[in-house]
This record gives sequence, structure tokens and C-alpha cells, in this order.
Amino acid sequence: MFGQPEILLGIIPGGGGTQRLPRVVGPSRAKEMMITGRQVKADEAFRIGLADEVVAHESLAERARVLAAEIARGALVSQSLVKRAVDEGMSSTLTDGLLLERDLFVESFRSHDSQIGVKSFLENGPGKAQFTGR
Repeated sequence: MFGQPEILLGIIPGGGGTQRLPRVVGPSRAKEMMITGRQVKADEAFRIGLADEVVAHESLAERARVLAAEIARGALVSQSLVKRAVDEGMSSTLTDGLLLERDLFVESFRSHDSQIGVKSFLENGPGKAQFTGR
């Protein structure tokens, strides 16, 4: 179950709940969930963008290992830049976010992994690069 049930205690969500939930599911749905205290099950959380994936309990550990391995094989410097672009961009204007993205895009080409990725793409097609994390 996902939700912000604090209203049922006569209080409002803390820890950023009133700010983060609307950015994920939209202000109208977020207000409805927070004002009523309604929680959503995994299938609805997935449908409204609150969860990225729904996995059966018995498959959860294996799915987590597979995803972790996939991320670990990636271009770690650029992964970090993506996270920074999204996190900082979401707390700024679209114009400022686009300027940040431009700067981080240029910065990503300074990584060793970008050279590996471009070379691998040209020689083997997408998704076959063996990144070093540098």
C-alpha cells in the first residue's frame, strides 16, 4: 500500500509528502489521497506513476539483483549526472532545468565511459558497451 494517511491522525504529511506526491501523481490526485487518507494498492500505484514496477513477492529479491546488476554495468558518471539533472531540475524553472541539462550533457562527454559508449555504438550498435565507471 502507498499513501499519505496522516490526515487520519488529524495532521498533514511531513517529510516532503505534500510537495513530492503532487509532482509524481499530479496535484488533484495527490490532494484527494492526502485529504481522504486513501492508500493505493500496488497495481494502482503503478498505473498512476507512483511505482515504477510491480513484482510478485517471491520474485522480488531476484528482480532487485537483476536491476542492481544492470545499473552497476552502466555508465556510472552519466547515471550520476542524470540524477543530478532530474533532482535539481525539478526544483527549478524549466528554463533553468534546460540550462543545467545542457551543461551536464557537455560534462558527460568528458567521461571515459562516453568514449567507450560512442565507439561501441558505432562498432556494435546500441546497448553493448562495457563501461568502466570512469
